[in-house]
Amino acid sequence: MTIRRRLLLTVPLGALLQSCASPPSSVPAAQDAAGLLRQSDLATGASKVESLAFVATGSGGSVGQAFAPGQAWPMMNYSRLARRMDYGKGAIAEDYIRTRAEPTGGGMLPLMGQGESRATSFAVGDYAWNAGPNNSAMPSPAALEGRLLDLWTSPHGVLHAAQRWGARAGSAQDNGQAFATLSFTIPGRLEAMAWIDAQGLVARVDARMPHPVLGDTEVVTRYLYWSDVGGGVKFPMRIRQTQGGFDALDVSVHSVELNPLMQLTVPENVRQFRERVHAEQVANGVWFLTEGSHNSVLIEMSDHLMLVESPVNDGRALAVLAEAHRLAPGKPVRYVVNTHHHFDHAGGLRAAAAEGATLVTSALAKPYYERIFSNSNRIQPDSLTQSGKTATLVGVNGRQVFSDGQRSVEVHEIQDSVHSSGLLIVYLPAERLLVEADSYTPGLYTNPAPGLVNANNQNLADAIDRLGLKVDRILPLHGRISSMAEFLGTLGRRPQ
Repeated sequence: MTIRRRLLLTVPLGALLQSCASPPSSVPAAQDAAGLLRQSDLATGASKVESLAFVATGSGGSVGQAFAPGQAWPMMNYSRLARRMDYGKGAIAEDYIRTRAEPTGGGMLPLMGQGESRATSFAVGDYAWNAGPNNSAMPSPAALEGRLLDLWTSPHGVLHAAQRWGARAGSAQDNGQAFATLSFTIPGRLEAMAWIDAQGLVARVDARMPHPVLGDTEVVTRYLYWSDVGGGVKFPMRIRQTQGGFDALDVSVHSVELNPLMQLTVPENVRQFRERVHAEQVANGVWFLTEGSHNSVLIEMSDHLMLVESPVNDGRALAVLAEAHRLAPGKPVRYVVNTHHHFDHAGGLRAAAAEGATLVTSALAKPYYERIFSNSNRIQPDSLTQSGKTATLVGVNGRQVFSDGQRSVEVHEIQDSVHSSGLLIVYLPAERLLVEADSYTPGLYTNPAPGLVNANNQNLADAIDRLGLKVDRILPLHGRISSMAEFLGTLGRRPQ
């Protein structure tokens, strides 16, 4: 293991902990929070750490991207996971290199055996963003809660947070072993309880954070094999985490740097970010809604509207719904079609349900949504929680047609997708338009067809052939509009 040290800086936690006189000899229970923090500081050296960086390798789960609703998150391998954290600034940065460890499920990853994914992400205070091409910054407000949780439930971060947000001391047991606990709340962000063992080390952190799909979500992080990393500081050499009851992270730490300089400024476009929706009319009464990471499609019926996809979170969903009302004033959004259960595509469904829309999803996903939409979002109340309404769902089993006598909208389930079970596509036969998510994401107009056949692309082409759909244009829920000819070109085919 590599250890690097810089000049140790004074931190707010140190003012509270400097009076500690002796290390704990038994489980530090039945005392006040200040005393417990003093004991834990002697064991971990938290007051000597203002910032910290570590590099690890291991495995993890692609949270929210399960192949089937309610299944475990699909596993990934991390050849690199690096985090930098500054507790005084409330800042965290992460970069990773990862590949698929199993062939099915979603996530921003190439298909099994077809390459790796690299990304860098940031959060400071109330802002989150990702590194984009050409040194650009891509706002990512939906990721903020998760990144703040990683910061404030980290091995030393949780002790800084416990002091900053006035933790309460308590006790708990796990398999007959006694622990002292420190519980605190960061209003609107998370609730956490740190488990302190007999040596004064943080053994585990139980946390809850708000989530646009699951509601208040349990995250359990365990810290194992604490080791001396120099300067009177210890750090765990293994980190394991579950989210929503499934494995999310299991990594071994290879290097630690104490108090690195972390200069991280919120980009102006991130600070000024507001959800915007651009509407492009693609047919009479049909609009392609863009300007976000995910698209939606609005379809006007005689006395109501259908929306295909309410993605990401409340913020995006409410902006899309507002644009729908602007485009077709006086008509309610009666149906919202959800193409599949992955969290990025389902994150705005609670907002749609709060508006009174019926949610149309696969028959497979319907009971899953009925269960999780009954969860509260108490930490950060969302539209559905505030409305007091119950979501109404319709499950599509194979095929369902919606018609007002003038326009027909067909919803079909794709078979044998490796991306998601119960994956739905939407077809407008009169307009010869197809709406799909994650089966095909067009590249730039100048991109050549890839050398390898993409299994998701092939699966979509097979579904179009099997269902006998006559398609001229594809409206993807990521990326730009594509012609059917361009899509078939990725498979080395020509339109018939």
